[in-house]
Amino acid sequence: MAQTTALGKVYLLGAGPGDPGLMTLKGKALLECADVVIYDALVSPAILAMINPEAEQINAGKRRGRHSKAQDETTALLIEKAQEHAIVVRLKGGDPFVFGRGGEEMGDLRRAGVPVEVIPGITAGIAAPAYAGIPVTHRGYSCSVTFVTGHEAAGKYCPQVDWGAIAQGSETIVIYMGLHNLPHITTALQTGGLSPDTPIALIRWGTRPEQAELIGTLATIVAQVEAAQFEAPAVAVVGRVVELQEVLGVGSGK
Repeated sequence: MAQTTALGKVYLLGAGPGDPGLMTLKGKALLECADVVIYDALVSPAILAMINPEAEQINAGKRRGRHSKAQDETTALLIEKAQEHAIVVRLKGGDPFVFGRGGEEMGDLRRAGVPVEVIPGITAGIAAPAYAGIPVTHRGYSCSVTFVTGHEAAGKYCPQVDWGAIAQGSETIVIYMGLHNLPHITTALQTGGLSPDTPIALIRWGTRPEQAELIGTLATIVAQVEAAQFEAPAVAVVGRVVELQEVLGVGSGK
């Protein structure tokens, strides 16, 4: 990618999972003085309301089957705006470096000669379970946690997930974007050695007012999803820590 002369700087900013109270102070300050904000689909309206009203706002969101901009178009847009404005914010749900393609965008911007800085955000894989009363680690239940993408259809940038290795390698498994592939994932985890009775929690719209949970086991959760018409976006938590939700989930987070 050719070098360019940039007037401004691009900030890869994590918006967190949705609750505006979880936005970092540095992130909020950037939104309030930004010239341009290019934001993702899962950024909550409460976070978007923090943006400088004079700023140009561009939706670059990607949802399954509904991509408003291709990834290369988004990167080209960031480079273009950095040549025109001082503060360009790329606003991403959660954390830019946790399944957010932030590393790819940062690499492309640096190769183009555009100054770029990452502002981390709270990732949904920790926050959504916490608001549901599920600690991803607990001394009596789990001393390890694995974060994995369940969106294997995005194989262009992510290699095939080794679910068997994950089943054996961690006591808590947090799966992002896995609802569409849930039948395959639950079967693969059982084939990898997990009991059909292993608890699993699905948490939709984590930390937002509309947050909802569905609790089951690897053997039952697919049928429960169909019966409840439970829809994305959701993270899944697999492991014994899910058992704590019955006690810790009362009044937690929300």
